[in-house]
Amino acid sequence: MAASVKDVLADLDRDSYVSLLTKIVGEARHVQNNPPDLIPKEDRVARHVLDALLPLSTTTGGGPLIVSHVVYAEGRGNVIVEYPGSAPGKILSFVGCHMDVVTANPTDWDFDPFSLSVDGDKLRGRGTTDCLGHVALVTELMRRLGQTRPELKNTVVAVFIANEENSSVLGIGIDALVKDGLLDKLKAGPLFWIDTADKQPCIGTGGMIAWRLRATGKLFHSGLAHKAINPLELAMEALKEIQSRFYRDFPPHPKEEVYGFATPSTMKPTQWSYPGGGVNQIPAECTISGDVRLTPFYSTTDVVKKLQEYVDDINANIEKLDSRGLVSKYVLPDENLRGRLTITFDEAVMSGVACNLDSRGFHVLCKATEEVVGYVKPYSITGSLPLIRELQDEGFDVQTSGYGIMATYHARNEYCLFSDMCQGFRVFVSIISQLEEDSN
Repeated sequence: MAASVKDVLADLDRDSYVSLLTKIVGEARHVQNNPPDLIPKEDRVARHVLDALLPLSTTTGGGPLIVSHVVYAEGRGNVIVEYPGSAPGKILSFVGCHMDVVTANPTDWDFDPFSLSVDGDKLRGRGTTDCLGHVALVTELMRRLGQTRPELKNTVVAVFIANEENSSVLGIGIDALVKDGLLDKLKAGPLFWIDTADKQPCIGTGGMIAWRLRATGKLFHSGLAHKAINPLELAMEALKEIQSRFYRDFPPHPKEEVYGFATPSTMKPTQWSYPGGGVNQIPAECTISGDVRLTPFYSTTDVVKKLQEYVDDINANIEKLDSRGLVSKYVLPDENLRGRLTITFDEAVMSGVACNLDSRGFHVLCKATEEVVGYVKPYSITGSLPLIRELQDEGFDVQTSGYGIMATYHARNEYCLFSDMCQGFRVFVSIISQLEEDSN
């Protein structure tokens, strides 16, 4: 009797995984992504992936893996690895493992963020949760496939990407791979985006719109407030009105409960700035910045349009805006001066994702999670994951999961647990096994 896929692929090997992750986290300093100051060189991580997999590839003649290193910017490559199955059109993929990280300041950490340290089950260092731990995990899966060579009907593909942590520079990572058609065949089966946390399916994410509201008034001595237009008061009252209209037009959506979103859509300030001056000066201008986090059942385009309409209406009727005290005003008729608001938006607007809950990919992920972790509880957050909505719009069946720890995501003292990564490996094996059973 032929051994089952689960028996052949078995469990994650601790020594092999920790050895690979040690090499990869050792590159974390060089793959911090915060341009223009820090430009990652993802090939420093990619070379460790390639060193692990090329000996088992058709490139070297050592195995069945088909390995491609796709580069759109010097030193910033992507890696596509394929384990061929026997049935045409049968395919599944693990995508989203990115080889860049957010920044880390070693003086803020209790241990060196740029080298892996092992503390029992804890594997500590920048990227262990997001997302170098997953890079090593999926590399180990593909290595195991190349070593054991199970007879599969489904082709299994892994895609390791550059440039996930910053969207100001395009044409380097998965957006370029999709544009060039290099991932088209992945549309034929479920695509598992491995870049979340806590071992449960993440079935919904939020869109994000960064905005800046600038209020222009008239600078004057604070002892003569009747001769000034106070931009601070204007900005505060205007923002209150804008938020009220936003929550009226984009209330909690019925589907948010179905997907288990922790919060509805929100619009709120997060930063405040002004040019400076004395405490006895009413300044000429100020800027409040913030973001909209939007559940995927609303359109980011519609929100941007509405926010602009709110500002235009307030400007046209600024006399009607609430003021503060007897001399607070936003119009000085004798001087023909009016306060004014302008709102601008970052170019990098991200749309949220609602995964297809009827797809086979979702069902096998849930079954695998319950089988391995012991329970399944899909969740949704209005945090944003770049790129995956674009994949969904292109026709990919995107499902998302991850095996790091949400509490350490982008945080100081980041770590993951080896035991969680072991469960992730077993979830991947279960997914492959279930899809093989579908093919019989």
